[in-house]
Amino acid sequence: MLEGSFKLKFINYWRNIDKKIFFCFIILFFLGLFFSFSSTSSLAGERLDKDYYFFFSKHLTYTFLALTIMLFFSFIDTTFLKKIIVPLFAISFIFLALVPLVGIEVKGAKRWLDLYFFRLQPIEILKPFFILVTVKILTLEKLKNSQIKYIFSFFLLSSVIILLIDQPDLGQSILLVGSWIATVFISGVSLLYIISFFSIFLISVGSLLFFMPEKFGYIIHRLISFVDPTKGDKFQSNSALDAIKLGGLKGQGMGEGILKDNVPEAHTDYIIAIISEEYGSIISIIIILIFLYISFRIIKNCINQEDQLIKISLCGLSTLLIFQTFIHVGVNTSLIPTTGMTLPFLSYGGSSLIGSAILAGIILNYTKNRTYLYE
Repeated sequence: MLEGSFKLKFINYWRNIDKKIFFCFIILFFLGLFFSFSSTSSLAGERLDKDYYFFFSKHLTYTFLALTIMLFFSFIDTTFLKKIIVPLFAISFIFLALVPLVGIEVKGAKRWLDLYFFRLQPIEILKPFFILVTVKILTLEKLKNSQIKYIFSFFLLSSVIILLIDQPDLGQSILLVGSWIATVFISGVSLLYIISFFSIFLISVGSLLFFMPEKFGYIIHRLISFVDPTKGDKFQSNSALDAIKLGGLKGQGMGEGILKDNVPEAHTDYIIAIISEEYGSIISIIIILIFLYISFRIIKNCINQEDQLIKISLCGLSTLLIFQTFIHVGVNTSLIPTTGMTLPFLSYGGSSLIGSAILAGIILNYTKNRTYLYE
């Protein structure tokens, strides 16, 4: 009986899910697995004196965990998913708030919690839930004709940004601000509100840089070195750009790249440069096109979507995905200052993969064909 019920639910799930988006996510996960093997083998074996498959084995475990999480969020009932969004956001927010108290500091930044089995970066888990809670506030029936909903969502954003800036993590702060602006804009807010909120954010950041230069001076240093390379150390950015140039269209060949041996954390923050160096810019362009195609499919789904919460949520999640992708690519190509942003699905790291899986699962859930959805 139970087996038959589950089989019926699975058939219904597979019939209604957007298979094109689903297979795009699967392709990205397995490309990340392949490139992880390529980019971390020499790091583990030659520089850290560990087994050559040390990082790959961990990435493999993270990938299967991430796929399980994606399938879970895509499979559960949409009504139930809407109900658990706020509790899940609250849990991830508490984890983020614990970072300043019990977090681990690595290279001057305290962004991780030690969970014994692996280090969790709470902001990676929180990002998709932040978008969904923001949309929930914007679509509350009680605040339908009130502008105060934008104030509430801004306070929510501010609380997260304050915790991020304390870490410090300017890259994720910019990503969340950009995604929030896009989300509230899609909801129909006046441009005057957006300009006002953005001005407050810029004034706040400027004040932090002015009054706390000892903690946030690195931001000014990065901006100065970005504008004038002669006044700062741009070794990582220049190395990544040189690697992309060396790779050309066809690449140097698997394992032949040198960027992963010269730049720390290249397998996380500079993975697209490693891919371009070893496999060519053609492969990198194809990867970017996959992200764009996913976004296109999401927007296409939104056009026929009647549920405002789902429509705005999909737009916000799509924005988050595309913004993070292009920030990563922009840093790798020296188009924007260094931010330390991972590439969703492809960069090494458990937190990044789990966060990407949550985002992917919710997108798959919200893009189901509801015309024939079995209840």
